[in-house]
Amino acid sequence: MNQQILHLKPAITNVFGQLESLLQKLTDEQYCRPSHVLFSASIGQHVRHIIELFIELEKGYQSGLVNYEKRKRDYRIETERTIAAGLLSDILNTVEKTDKSLRLEAGFDNNSNDVIYFETNYYRELAYNIEHSTHHMALIRVGVNNLPAISLDDNFGIASATIKYRQACAP
Repeated sequence: MNQQILHLKPAITNVFGQLESLLQKLTDEQYCRPSHVLFSASIGQHVRHIIELFIELEKGYQSGLVNYEKRKRDYRIETERTIAAGLLSDILNTVEKTDKSLRLEAGFDNNSNDVIYFETNYYRELAYNIEHSTHHMALIRVGVNNLPAISLDDNFGIASATIKYRQACAP
């Protein structure tokens, strides 16, 4: 097995484990409620976003073309914690694949429908999704901090490089 996936899979497992733990602590109402500190988004919308990027990568692995902008945006994922938890488990069971070349399609200009293409690969996109997930988890943390009596792991939403840096600086 490739060394890269041996490093990526535990990182994904860690991120998804933190998300699953959070899903168990939230009520359905807390999961779905728009939050003023999240610019009227809900925690569920951020979880959906994380999940759907991994789903799009899976589709792209099959077709050879990844376009995160064309994701489905499934309302059930952002409103039903059990569906989100099930998808996290499903994704975790499918990420351990052989690396392969992919094309990334994206349109970065909101005033244009033009798209550009990048050469990439499956492992690079997994790494991107891990980092992107951590970014959204940091936002989720802000939303959770405004809820009563919900505690998160100290490292929830913190990049692994930051965690390592803090550990190295600790007395």
